[in-house]
Amino acid sequence: MNLAQQIQAFKNNAPAKPAEVTQTMQQATQDLIETGIENNAPKVGELFPNFALPNQNGDNVELSTLLEQGSVVLSFYRGGWCPYCNLELAALQKKLPEFKAKNAHLVAISPEQPDHSLSTIEKNELAFPVLTDEGNAFAKKLGLVFTLPIEIQKLYAQFGIDVVAHNGDETFELPLPATFVIGQDGNVQYAFVKADYTQRAEPDDVLSALN
Repeated sequence: MNLAQQIQAFKNNAPAKPAEVTQTMQQATQDLIETGIENNAPKVGELFPNFALPNQNGDNVELSTLLEQGSVVLSFYRGGWCPYCNLELAALQKKLPEFKAKNAHLVAISPEQPDHSLSTIEKNELAFPVLTDEGNAFAKKLGLVFTLPIEIQKLYAQFGIDVVAHNGDETFELPLPATFVIGQDGNVQYAFVKADYTQRAEPDDVLSALN
């Protein structure tokens, strides 16, 4: 199954939520879409800003250094608590040998603290760097960040999702799920940015962008 099919299967098999919960979540997603936040992100052909962010071991990883060696596939995810993020990360991991064959580095970024990033790596058996964007500082520069509505904060608390503990702050800010392919010239070759967190870039589409 491709990633879209895996996501659909997850949705089909997930325990049913009360109608009012589903409606609240769907409305929050629709409200976010209507802000036009997707349009803020870097677009194909634009120069992607440099970054230097710590990986799960505390070592800084810099985009400019990676680009000296090849293209970069960059995936922003919300956190290891998000099942859609875990599905995406696992799907990217499966394609890692193919990314390497195209001389491309795969890197993921989230606002999670390094300890939680390490847990995400172990859970999904990831063999690529997972970087911590403290306070979403870099994602904000890209226009990807939004604040979870209070009603969603309350629902997440009921679900046992502790965003504050994962991110190490009380802002309840998250990045949109987004995937970029950055060429060695630093320009964006592919951009997938969606306000609907259940929609994710298809790894095969990312691979095609590297050709």
